[in-house]
Amino acid sequence: MAELRYPLGEHNRGDVRSQTGRTADELTVDDIRSGVVTAADAAVDPDTLRRQATFAEQGGNPQLADNLRRGAELALFSDDDVLRFYDALRPGRSSVAELEAIAAELDAGGGTTCAALVREAITHYRRRGLIS
Repeated sequence: MAELRYPLGEHNRGDVRSQTGRTADELTVDDIRSGVVTAADAAVDPDTLRRQATFAEQGGNPQLADNLRRGAELALFSDDDVLRFYDALRPGRSSVAELEAIAAELDAGGGTTCAALVREAITHYRRRGLIS
């Protein structure tokens, strides 16, 4: 693999892959229109997000880096699961037990940073009286 340079889409297109292994060069509008490339082929690979996080951190933006790393964890889950997690985290939508179950699910699926964020939300929701 070549040394990565930012932006990845300009300098390292052949090294950036989707979750199905397609490179950025293989994701063309014509192939999408013809059905050769599907939505699954365009799903971002967690490694790409982690690389972007490294660039963000080097560029002095640790918050963006953290968000990209959480995104890399969530990329391991289905879209339906991510939407379920999001909906459950809305204040008043879930019990402590339900949120703890989501945190455990995230941990089990490789989403340890996201699981910690859910546990932090439980603490804040309790302190504000939004959950019991």
